[in-house]
Amino acid sequence: MAFSLPDLPYAHDALAAKGMSAETLEFHHDKHHNAYVTNGNKAIEGTEWEGKSLEEIIKGTYDASAVAQNGIFNNISQLWNHNQFWEMMGPDSTAMPGELEKAINESFGSVDKFKDEFKAAGAGQFGSGWAWLVKDTDGGLKVTKTENGVNPVCFGQTALLGCDVWEHSYYIDFRNARPDYLSNFLDNLVNWENVASRL
Repeated sequence: MAFSLPDLPYAHDALAAKGMSAETLEFHHDKHHNAYVTNGNKAIEGTEWEGKSLEEIIKGTYDASAVAQNGIFNNISQLWNHNQFWEMMGPDSTAMPGELEKAINESFGSVDKFKDEFKAAGAGQFGSGWAWLVKDTDGGLKVTKTENGVNPVCFGQTALLGCDVWEHSYYIDFRNARPDYLSNFLDNLVNWENVASRL
């Protein structure tokens, strides 16, 4: 069964007051995310990966030794990444649940230190990629950054929060000010209840 583009969990203009415009979501979700769905389905058609889950395909096609990943991986991983990304944001302000705050404090020392590390990872990712808060294989939380479509699934980690730092995610609203986009993401856009539910 082919993969499909999920609807946004909110209206296209629902995040506009928080710094992510309807125009950004129209391009990012309706065009970029949809392209990953369309191209991913074409890439796996007639292969051993047809009928497999997104996670199975990501794990099976990721090549840790490759400078550039293959077309199946690139599209399927980005399809998965964006499926998570929309859910990790929301129009309603949510306080950070106590369980998540406790885990962050234990791993980073404070919420502010976590945010600083997350912003540094996203701003420091050369070119396209993602910044992540993950639960690592040892159960601890850590901040990571990945290039292009590479994601925590590749490393057996659980993605708690991801921020897309491809230019198509922020250029309409923030132009080249990626650090400002990252700050706004953490301060205004994150649905912390969704993040906590992934622990």
